[in-house]
Amino acid sequence: MTYAAGVNPTKLDHVAYWLADRDTIADFVTTELGMHVIDRTDAFTLVGSDARRGKLTLFAAEGPRERGALKHVALRVARLPGGERWYDLSEGVRLGVVQAPTDVDYDLDHVALYSATPEETAAEYAMLGFDPAPPGASRCPRVGVGGAFVEFHSGDPGAPEKPLLNHIAVLVDSADEHIAAANDLGVGIDNVVDAPNTYAVFLRGPESVRLEYVEHKPTFSLT
Repeated sequence: MTYAAGVNPTKLDHVAYWLADRDTIADFVTTELGMHVIDRTDAFTLVGSDARRGKLTLFAAEGPRERGALKHVALRVARLPGGERWYDLSEGVRLGVVQAPTDVDYDLDHVALYSATPEETAAEYAMLGFDPAPPGASRCPRVGVGGAFVEFHSGDPGAPEKPLLNHIAVLVDSADEHIAAANDLGVGIDNVVDAPNTYAVFLRGPESVRLEYVEHKPTFSLT
């Protein structure tokens, strides 16, 4: 069983967290990492260096949050004197900054998830449109999307009632084509969201990780 041809994701668009105190994380990435607030509503804060590239979405939620499947998120910069850096922030958020080719100030390099069966989970992601990829520095199984990665570390993702990870979002040309592909595969659709700048379908991926396939509308206006 393989994903429908021609509807593969093109980029790792953003990683979304549930946070009791989103402002603390937003303040850190804007003051220490040079990102900016792209959008802020009553429900979420969107931060990044470019509205169309690797972003973090910080959803307001009741605490305390549980780490669950999320191990860490690594951001990519073109030059990083002194080597990679890691930051353990509030509520279990662990962010890394690594050096790799990119044409923007900060992009997403990889998301690390805990998995009870890393090899099998990587194969399931490949069926959901991600590209098979050889292991990176961690030597863990991983999949690729537009030069970024999702990698799977051995560990128990659990089934937290209040997970830290809201979802992982990948950019697609057509959300409707992914809805059709999900229906063909029998993959459960959580919901479909038609927002001012984006149109997206949310699926429940392996080990209950939510995946968003998001399409930027022609009227996309965030900066």
